[in-house]
Amino acid sequence: MSGKSGSKALLPELFSVSLYKANQGRMVRQFTFFGIAVVAAFGCITLGSGPLMTWGQSLRVAIPLGLWGLAAWVAFRAIHYARFADFLIAVEAELLRVTWPARQEVIQATIVVVVTMFCLGAFLFLVDLVWRALFQAIGFNEM
Repeated sequence: MSGKSGSKALLPELFSVSLYKANQGRMVRQFTFFGIAVVAAFGCITLGSGPLMTWGQSLRVAIPLGLWGLAAWVAFRAIHYARFADFLIAVEAELLRVTWPARQEVIQATIVVVVTMFCLGAFLFLVDLVWRALFQAIGFNEM
């Protein structure tokens, strides 16, 4: 497969053990791997406690565990797939350029959001009370 430098076909990459740019984008790659592994683990737990409940105990454990191992390997290989790894490296580079707000700014913004949501909730509650009273006054009964 020709194209950008460093990009290979995905299927042969799954059976490779090489690490692509191993020291670049480490944090984002690690969080991506753990995110995929955790989602796969929850899926395997659901599989073991749901559709496989009628199967024997050893199969209820072995099948989800094997699937999780396969998913973890695919996730590990995915973060070393050239195109995806380059994307994750670029993501980490952009995150390093972000100007993060100070703690006080975050607290103030959070307070504004919470107060706004509380006021919106109270307003909608009052509108609901008015509509309910109006419908009761005209004799429209609930089912």
